[in-house]
Amino acid sequence: MDISAVARAICSLIMRKALDIITIVTGILMLGILGGGFFTYKYVQSPQFQKKIMDKVLGEVQGLIPDVLGNALPDVTGPSIPTPSPLEKLKF
Repeated sequence: MDISAVARAICSLIMRKALDIITIVTGILMLGILGGGFFTYKYVQSPQFQKKIMDKVLGEVQGLIPDVLGNALPDVTGPSIPTPSPLEKLKF
């Protein structure tokens, strides 16, 4: 064996170990991403999460309702309109 063959073997071994480490790290990251996505999906579909979101939305809507009604309704109204009784309508 000459020195260049030994150097190639060492470089090949180092490259192989580096690629193995990169492959393992990539696999762990992929499993983490898939696991995180699965648990996020399960959490978003859970009744507790949906109730939490509904409470927040309804709280915001209830906060807006008094402002809308306060601006739309008058402070004072006029007298009511008198309506004739049904017997008065039947006079000939």
